[in-house]
Amino acid sequence: MRLVDELFAMYRNKITDDEEDLDMITFAVLEHYDRNELMEIVKDMDQHELQYFIRLYLLETLKGKFAQMEGNQYTNSRHLH
Repeated sequence: MRLVDELFAMYRNKITDDEEDLDMITFAVLEHYDRNELMEIVKDMDQHELQYFIRLYLLETLKGKFAQMEGNQYTNSRHLH
């Protein structure tokens, strides 16, 4: 994806591959795009990129749901004792 390549070239000598640094970059970049611009990025993806994009979204969203569920179970079980 062109955007990823551009970001990598821009920041590769300035930051580490630490997840916090990468989160900071992605949030900063996304703040500058509106819905239509984001949709254009998606439209420009080839089949492989689109599948990868959706797979990551599903994976991270499911991880969040399961983590939330585990947190709720822990919270609920603490009240039973």
